[in-house]
Amino acid sequence: LRLFELRSFSFSMCKPPVPDFQRLFSQAWTAFRKNINHQPPSYETHRKPSTILGPTIAAFVLGGTAYTFYNSMYFVPGGHRAVKFNALFGLRERSYGEGAHIAIPYIETPIFFDIRAKPTEVVTSTGSRDLQIINVSVRVLYRPNIGKLTQLYRQLGQRYAETALPSVINEVIKSVVAQYNASELLTRRPEVSKQIALALTQRSAAFYIDISDVAITNMTFGKEYTAAVESKQIAQQMAERAKFQVDQAIQEKKSMILLAEGEAQSAKMIGDAIKSQPGFLEMRRVEAARVI
Repeated sequence: LRLFELRSFSFSMCKPPVPDFQRLFSQAWTAFRKNINHQPPSYETHRKPSTILGPTIAAFVLGGTAYTFYNSMYFVPGGHRAVKFNALFGLRERSYGEGAHIAIPYIETPIFFDIRAKPTEVVTSTGSRDLQIINVSVRVLYRPNIGKLTQLYRQLGQRYAETALPSVINEVIKSVVAQYNASELLTRRPEVSKQIALALTQRSAAFYIDISDVAITNMTFGKEYTAAVESKQIAQQMAERAKFQVDQAIQEKKSMILLAEGEAQSAKMIGDAIKSQPGFLEMRRVEAARVI
């Protein structure tokens, strides 16, 4: 029996071990799934992403091109001009007229100017040559110098009129009015207006501003001068009236003299007729009686 047990033990030790089928199946399934997941894509798998990506890229490129082209276009309206500011080189000397133009996006910026004539009115108080206080109102039509828009923007900006014109107009008015008496400002008003226009045109040219027209719209004097003028006018009217009365009296006197002379001449002629012709008196009596 002992020998049989030893033989049985030795036989069992030489027999191969039974394989673990459950573990082997699990490992095989896991390997199969890995191979499926890492399988190289087929032709259809390659084709589908390519079909979607191509139109997307094309649409993106076209949209970017259209956006860039739209931002590069700018339009100058009627009655305006534009200069361009370049972020790399500064202001360009050339100006651009009405219509569509191209600017490099994010680098060039258009700056617009209204080149139509615009009015401004300045009211100032100044003194005449005879030291009379005068309030003068002047209307000026101005526009920017089209050939100097870049220099104008560098010096004064787009609000050039508010910056330069008020002080220049005031200075010119005071310098011109001081050359005339108060009475001359009334009688020689067109000449004064022309001289203001000439001086203002020369003065504003230094600021690249063109003057189209200048007109004196109102001119008033101080109370003292106004009262003196009224008194003078009243005195002149009274003098004219007295002169008229004198002339009238002279004319009346002349009329009376002529009338008296006529009557004397008539009486003389009647007396002569009576002396020369005694029947003349009798004829007059008959005529008078006939009338009665």
